[in-house]
Amino acid sequence: MSTRGRIMVVDDERSMRDMLEIFLGREGYEVDGYSAASEALEALQSDQDFDLIITDINMPGLTGLDLLRSVKELEEDLPVIMITAYGSPDSAVEAMKLGAADYITKPFRIEEVKARISAAVERRKLAEENVELHRLLDQQFGFDNIVGRSDGMQRVFEVIRRVGPIDSTVVISGESGTGKELIARALHHHAGRRKGPFVSVNCGALVETLLESELFGHRKGSFTGADSDRSGLFVTAAGGTLFLDEISETSGNLQVKLLRAIQEREVIPVGGTTPVKIDVRIIVATNRDLSVEVQAGRFREDLYYRLNVIHIHIPPLRERSEDIPLLVEHFLGRLADRQGRTFTDVAPDAMKHLMQYLYPGNVRELENILERAVALGDGDTLTKDLLPEEVLQAPASVPATAEMPGRGKDLDSLLEDYERRLIESALGQTGGNRTKAAEVLGVSFRSLRYRLKKYGWADEET
Repeated sequence: MSTRGRIMVVDDERSMRDMLEIFLGREGYEVDGYSAASEALEALQSDQDFDLIITDINMPGLTGLDLLRSVKELEEDLPVIMITAYGSPDSAVEAMKLGAADYITKPFRIEEVKARISAAVERRKLAEENVELHRLLDQQFGFDNIVGRSDGMQRVFEVIRRVGPIDSTVVISGESGTGKELIARALHHHAGRRKGPFVSVNCGALVETLLESELFGHRKGSFTGADSDRSGLFVTAAGGTLFLDEISETSGNLQVKLLRAIQEREVIPVGGTTPVKIDVRIIVATNRDLSVEVQAGRFREDLYYRLNVIHIHIPPLRERSEDIPLLVEHFLGRLADRQGRTFTDVAPDAMKHLMQYLYPGNVRELENILERAVALGDGDTLTKDLLPEEVLQAPASVPATAEMPGRGKDLDSLLEDYERRLIESALGQTGGNRTKAAEVLGVSFRSLRYRLKKYGWADEET
């Protein structure tokens, strides 16, 4: 039967033990009574679990203070409430110095004791939940969840270890689907701000006016629909981390306001005049080279230098193929658990195709491919027939050295040709639907539209 908690009562007076056992039992607690501190200590040393100890101070043999000292050696976080009929200031001070959670003098009012016991048990349970939360966070955002043994990923891990604990602004670069938000969360989790919130916003997913309101907040009546004051994400993330994804998608006007917020550590809500102080760590991500964006006049140079204190580049999956088997094993285990399936093996020919594919959508695309395979499979082995056609049709081998461009064909042209082919492939897979093509490529629709314009394709949805 579920109880509110398990309490140990230690008192050499039987009437006091009986009274507390009856009262606490009625309150929904499980109670174990002991007449001597030595007996209680034996129970604790036998690995019995308790949420609270209530003990008399003056008892023959071992005193309550002796028991308190031993409890703190065995389990420092276990709360102990001291009860005595001899409420001298000296014993109270000594008990609190030794780590007692509370000190109650007989005779006491039962309602007062009830409130103190409830508070102590709740604090204990909250502490246990906090420990479990950190365990789950370690499991989700620790290094074990960022899979990679390649040199490129090892360099990423090393930077996280070094800069995670400090408050420096970080720029995370890498193609779409490489896991930039996962790296940002790992940085937050390994920082002194880990107890604060992690707030994420995709700057490419919102129009400028809405993004400004989301970031800085707004005052009532500042625009149609602003029926009340609202705090922005800079304020919401107080004490924690604000992650600005796709920072390169912001307008020049918004970049000016971001620069001011970062430099002055304050924001002015839309429609407001009074600055609001902020206390956040800023981490940004981009799938473009910000230095190139600065040279092209699309990104402010002063904001670039303010943001680019620490730079972490995540290599695309095609440049770290040695990580693919590890990622396959990692994702298959997680996806199989989620869907109640068992995948214990990958057929050699299936792994061969997975290794050959170039993954324009990077790690996100690999996870989607494996999720599809787990959903379609009916055995415990991932076989070749569970893979999509584009993976099966990938070239059987990749030249060890790339052919150098001939005269009149430079590197930028070759990269543009490759990008164009990827876009054409995505549009072919989605029947020309550009919204879905953007999802396949792992980019925003706005980013895809920019590329379509660059290559002279019409700008209407098909």
